Amino acid sequence: MTTPLPLFLMPTSSLKINQRIEAVCEAGCDAVRASIQTLESGNPVALTDDLSPEETQQVLNELKTIMSVYDNQKSN
Repeated sequence: MTTPLPLFLMPTSSLKINQRIEAVCEAGCDAVRASIQTLESGNPVALTDDLSPEETQQVLNELKTIMSVYDNQKSN
C-alpha cells in the first residue's frame, strides 16, 4: 500500500497544475519519482498530456521540490 505524499504546493500554481500534482502524489513516492524521471528525460506522462511546455516544467519543478522536502524529512 502506498502512502500519499504531503503536499507543499507553490501558491502561484494554477488549479489545473495543482490537481495534476496531487494526483501523482496520491499514488506515492515511486509514482512521483517515476514521473520526475520520465519528464526529465523529455518524455510525456499522462498527467501532463494537455499542459503547455511551461506548465509541464512547473509540474516537474514542483514534484522535485516536494520530493526534496519529503526526503529531507525522512532523513531527519
